[in-house]
Amino acid sequence: MHVAVQAIDRESWRDGVASDGTRLIPEETPIALTYNGGTYAVMMGTPQNLEDFAVGFSLSEGIVKSADDIQSLEVVRLDDGIELRMWLASEDAGRMSERRRHIAGPTGCGICGIESIAEAVRPAAVVPQGQTFTPDKIMTAMQGIAPLQAINMQTRAVHAAAFWSPARGIVALREDVGRHNALDKLAGALARSRTDASGGIVLLTSRVSVEMVQKAAAIGAPVMVAVSAPTALAVRTAEAAGITLVAIARQDGFEVFTHGGRVACRATEVADVA
Repeated sequence: MHVAVQAIDRESWRDGVASDGTRLIPEETPIALTYNGGTYAVMMGTPQNLEDFAVGFSLSEGIVKSADDIQSLEVVRLDDGIELRMWLASEDAGRMSERRRHIAGPTGCGICGIESIAEAVRPAAVVPQGQTFTPDKIMTAMQGIAPLQAINMQTRAVHAAAFWSPARGIVALREDVGRHNALDKLAGALARSRTDASGGIVLLTSRVSVEMVQKAAAIGAPVMVAVSAPTALAVRTAEAAGITLVAIARQDGFEVFTHGGRVACRATEVADVA
């Protein structure tokens, strides 16, 4: 049975004392993404929100241009893993065949199996101007993540990606043992709910590598905020994509690396929310 969390027997050694008991830990399972009968990728991930993962992965990989391009989607649970079986229109299938690669994707790996350097560092989509936010709003958004991380509250071992808007707060949050998977799941959730990401913030509980910026740009989010630091390539990519990259967001504040004009110093500088 593919569940997100498992109770595992373990022996604990703390303060010089041994004790038996159980610990809740996240599940990790192979997830195959297939299109029109052919396997495109096999990723390791948390078996939850799989429809969101299928749609988000397809969008971030450029296999489809919208969720509507996926004509059918079936989650097939097998003894040794899960298949996400998708069928595309003929023109999408042709584009996918040109880019097909077989990936064995370790947890935390976002670009395994890419065959060229150019593909790995491909330019991200340029995002719209979007909204301006005060530091207080950014801090409020980040503080809203932890209470909604159901799996992480049990295990302390998974990443989360969330989307926050001024009018609705946290609109969606997805968790996974892989940070890239969590962001793909979020992308799928937003696409399936027809949520316009141009007016909000993508929130991450992980570091920011280049592929995380590429995925946020594909979502169309003008601002991304992460608890950890970015890589230098991620900063350059965010700058080129027009994304405001905020990182090292902790309880005492954060650091802005690109396009700081969207971070208003005073509440009066913030544009009205429609």
